[in-house]
Amino acid sequence: NEELIESYKILFPENKVTPLVFGSCSRHVPTCNAYVKSGADKFGFPTLFRTSYEMTPDHIEEEVKKGGYLGIKPYLTYCPSYIPASEIRIFDFLPKEHLEVANKNGWIVMLHIPRSKRLRDEVNVAQIMEIEEKYPNLKLIVAHIGRAYAKEDIGDAFEVLKNTKNLVFDFTANVCDDAIKACIDAVGTKRLMFGSDLPIAFMRMYRIVENGEYFNVVPRGIYGDVSNEPHMRETDETDVTLMIYEQILALKRCAAEMKLTDSQIEDIMFLNAKKLIESVK
Repeated sequence: NEELIESYKILFPENKVTPLVFGSCSRHVPTCNAYVKSGADKFGFPTLFRTSYEMTPDHIEEEVKKGGYLGIKPYLTYCPSYIPASEIRIFDFLPKEHLEVANKNGWIVMLHIPRSKRLRDEVNVAQIMEIEEKYPNLKLIVAHIGRAYAKEDIGDAFEVLKNTKNLVFDFTANVCDDAIKACIDAVGTKRLMFGSDLPIAFMRMYRIVENGEYFNVVPRGIYGDVSNEPHMRETDETDVTLMIYEQILALKRCAAEMKLTDSQIEDIMFLNAKKLIESVK
């Protein structure tokens, strides 16, 4: 938590930043939640409770209320082990019983969608729409604009998702102009939010796309051996900036092209998240 605060001071020295904090995808879920809770107690951060699919709704409700969390954060890697990675569906790691208790309490649900086709996957879109229609009282955040890191990842998803009224998107770790523009075209600037995605977004990188696949280009040797990382490339360039700045640059390009107003940019960068968090508190 101290490192997170120091990171924001380095990244945004003229701004006060309040993060919405939740545990990583570590297998030690109770440890993650305990650490997040300790930071909330010490620094007053808003937090989300890490879940795994086998938790009972009663247990989740008790822990969320006892810990003062604003909602839940499931991870797609936490589902029955017999399900192949390529076949994981949202409801395999975010069961409907969890959605019911989140809906009852009006909680935030932070969702990272599964499956190799990402946002354009028809199963993902159908299940997002089911959550929208059946659980209107929860606050669903579709993280990373549905992991649409390349134009090809978008497909025609927003032809369907434009009909939603409740769910919101964040563009954490997303530097794809096409995804940001498509999201704004579909749901407007009141339902898109900036997110830092630290510590990952402290990565020195820029992103390229080849044949619909994205690659993070990083300075050679700075992150050790990346030869086994399918979405990493190395460069001998030395003037490589940070992912979090690349995100903001992507929004800046979109804002110029779409002629967004200062007020709309303020919504995306601050007010939308502030209002969402305050709606649960």
